[in-house]
Amino acid sequence: MEGAAAMRRVLEKRIDQALGREKADLVIKDARILDLVTGTIRRGDIAICGDRIVGTRESYEGVREIDAAGRFAVPGFVDSHVHCESTLVTPGEFDRCVLPRGTTTAICDPHEICNVLGEEGLRYFLDSSLATVMDLRVQLSSCVPATELETAGARLDVPELVRHRDHPQVIGLAEFMNVPGVLNKDPVCLDKLAAFAEGHIDGHSPLLSGRALNAYLSCGIRNCHETTGYEEGLEKLSKGMQVLIREGTVSKDVTALAPLIGEFTSPFLGLCTDDRNPLDIFEQGHMDYLVRRAIALGAPVTATYRAASWSAARGFGLRDRGLIAPGYLADILLLEELESCAVSLVLRKGVPVTAESFVGRALPPPPGGNSVRLAPVGPEVFRVPESAAGLPAIGIIPGKIITARIDDARPLVRGGLCEADPAGDLLKVCVLERHGRNGNVGRGFVRGFGLRGGALASSVGHDSHNICVVGASDADMALAVNRLIALGGGFVAVRDGAVLAELALPLAGLMSLDPFETVRHALHGLRDTVQGMGCALEEPFLQLAFLSLPVIPHLKITDRGLVDVDRFALIG
Repeated sequence: MEGAAAMRRVLEKRIDQALGREKADLVIKDARILDLVTGTIRRGDIAICGDRIVGTRESYEGVREIDAAGRFAVPGFVDSHVHCESTLVTPGEFDRCVLPRGTTTAICDPHEICNVLGEEGLRYFLDSSLATVMDLRVQLSSCVPATELETAGARLDVPELVRHRDHPQVIGLAEFMNVPGVLNKDPVCLDKLAAFAEGHIDGHSPLLSGRALNAYLSCGIRNCHETTGYEEGLEKLSKGMQVLIREGTVSKDVTALAPLIGEFTSPFLGLCTDDRNPLDIFEQGHMDYLVRRAIALGAPVTATYRAASWSAARGFGLRDRGLIAPGYLADILLLEELESCAVSLVLRKGVPVTAESFVGRALPPPPGGNSVRLAPVGPEVFRVPESAAGLPAIGIIPGKIITARIDDARPLVRGGLCEADPAGDLLKVCVLERHGRNGNVGRGFVRGFGLRGGALASSVGHDSHNICVVGASDADMALAVNRLIALGGGFVAVRDGAVLAELALPLAGLMSLDPFETVRHALHGLRDTVQGMGCALEEPFLQLAFLSLPVIPHLKITDRGLVDVDRFALIG
């Protein structure tokens, strides 16, 4: 009863402020308010009581007032699918990095850290979500491990997931990547889907169509952020699937999918980053960049802002945000212009966001310990026998995490061993199991990095996060891996027996413990170094990280070897 009485007092206060019987706690004066229902722009005041909007379309006085001076007011953005780990910083730094750019809500899936640390990693994210200034919602990672074609560091089965189902920041079950498992009625997959059948279930279904898409959707799966083509997106929308249009550091789909954004379709869309590193966020933006990019490509302004806020929120059952209207959460952005999405002020729950907003947050300590449980290696680990010369090579498609299968690529053969051919842009790629489970090493070749020599290594390797290394020299590949082991994870660039650049990611081999500004500077140095090695890819380390993701077509590599993703089977 005490809670009900307190809520009654809050409601009484809202009524009095909405009616003008008393001054509102805060009034934004003279804003041009974008109405996402009618598409009109109306100039006027926004009255706020506590964390809620209580008045629009009327004139109000406030205890505190902010003069918008004709700036545009839009709802705060909802990032509908993100892995904070892939921004390479902790959830607290993610909060500090993206909230000032207008991302007031983010739907995260911590399956990167969960694949390394299991339930310990999940608890860290759940505890962090209670302390961030932004509203960080958590989806429970459904695929730990993602598949049986790789070796993860942990497992999360139904009992572990259900244990956290009622956490206040949990929405539902995260992206269900094991599409073949669903279609083949794998008991483990069906048990997870059944356990969350009454709630929200995220999808992950690249290129899925026809009856297979029907079957996938019939299991209650709601959305997909892996849509890369217009016709693919149109079919998914027509079958009731919410399409989350993505523009990350590696996966860039807005150009192809911007034509999907219309006044009729926007209620069934969302925008997501999945994922952007601190360098891209600093240079281009976060959700603000996606909005700006979509509008520049011809998407209607109102429809784009609707997809970035109200539509995304509704897709996840968050009915208290996404409009500037009475009763809605006062997550409000003031913009200089709609087309450029130039954010000049962010209000989170009715409070302006400043540097001081992030002081004193009760963030949990990060999990400790070195998660790279791999002994130092020698060059012999990377030897590939001549008998493997006929195997296909992975072909990188810039701006995509989908890869090509190259059947006619031939490595150099010397002394009964296959070697890299940097002149032909054919490099070795290896994945080393790093969780101390079995010592597996997967070996293959890749085209598209353009390195003239040296090696790149990463402990970020979706989704099991084993060590991935690409190179022209076995000796340099060994040096890069051994430096990663010493760092406890991260990114390393090596050439001619020397480490040229590195970024330590000691938290689960995925995240830095430094401020995002420090990570940004390190990434800038890494990018310049690798470009100097001949690589033309914008983000070579993140491109490398996705080569081991065996749920994205067409050819990938894990610690168990080459994977034909279309057949969901190992090759050779």
